[in-house]
Amino acid sequence: MKLLRLKPGHGEVVLAEGDLAVPEQEAELIAAFRRELDAGMCAAVPTTTALGRREAEMVKNFQDVPRDAERVIFFPRAAGGAR
Repeated sequence: MKLLRLKPGHGEVVLAEGDLAVPEQEAELIAAFRRELDAGMCAAVPTTTALGRREAEMVKNFQDVPRDAERVIFFPRAAGGAR
């Protein structure tokens, strides 16, 4: 599994990578996941429907990430709003 951050002008930046079957690597992935959420980022797991449509499922806990997910993408929350 890879944890990636979307960075304007740079595309996807790899934050962490590891195998969930290896306890030490899983712990590193969980710690990196938590750091990103604590920094105010949102997390999503890319998925593909049966018809081939690409979608993303928002996740708030590492336990919500499917074990077979190849990657989790972090991105900043939307800014703006009324003055």
